[in-house]
Amino acid sequence: MKRILFFLLVVGMALSIHAQAPWGSQSKVVTDTIYSKILKAERAYTIYLPKSYEVDKTRSYPILYLLHGVMGVNTSWFTDQRAGEVADLLMASGEACEMIIVSPNAGGNPYKGDWNGYFNMPGWAYEDFFYQEFLPYIEKTYRVKADKEHRAIAGLSMGGGGTASYAQRHPDMYCAAYAISALMDIPEVGAMPSQSPDDKMAILTKSVQEHSCIKYVLNADDATKEKIRSVQWFVDCGDDDFLLDRNIEFFQAMRQAQIPLQFRVRDGGHVNEYWHSALYTCLPFVSRCFGK
Repeated sequence: MKRILFFLLVVGMALSIHAQAPWGSQSKVVTDTIYSKILKAERAYTIYLPKSYEVDKTRSYPILYLLHGVMGVNTSWFTDQRAGEVADLLMASGEACEMIIVSPNAGGNPYKGDWNGYFNMPGWAYEDFFYQEFLPYIEKTYRVKADKEHRAIAGLSMGGGGTASYAQRHPDMYCAAYAISALMDIPEVGAMPSQSPDDKMAILTKSVQEHSCIKYVLNADDATKEKIRSVQWFVDCGDDDFLLDRNIEFFQAMRQAQIPLQFRVRDGGHVNEYWHSALYTCLPFVSRCFGK
């Protein structure tokens, strides 16, 4: 009997040690806030830390900035599109490398009068916040490989347009950009008319038009085009998506400028399940780009 108890004790200790090993650790999805002096407000963000993050305190990681859509918030990628679950699966299978994934909150509901958007607007200097406060804070607070070769950006809808525009205008910051169902531009015809000078949705619409990803490429000089070529590009849009034409126009502009990009049109619309499925291509894509 004593031998049996001793054997069970040894097995229990072995299992306990196994549970504490790196292969027994878990990834974490954490929501926190940063105070912005530029926006004069607390801004939330949600961050995914891979399973080895708490095990190896000396290790640093590549990072993916993940931008939500117009009706989303920082948690949306991890609730509606289940980014943490996809990351766990792909990292466990070796299809994606371990990385940090972070999604900032770019606003609230513009239909209810909240500021929203990734660009600077009167009263909402979000892009200044992102580059002067948020990105430096994240890469100082967490163990990030803080260079172009290990930093990527991706997003859906409004965040897809933000992804493309940020990578166009800050090509020295990113090795890869993955734009999903992207709001590359809003044509003047069909754009939402302004009901008042303070209409947040109209201000957001104007900011997207002023930062047209399509026109930026068409108007770029040779030096700018060469810088944009330093980014690895991937554009992903559903065949039933109302933004498909804008994505095709972006692809045509990039092709005309001889800027390489991968362009995929898959079955689907402007919906959560499409964006969830895009992660299975996005995470392996940025993984292949890291370190190059």
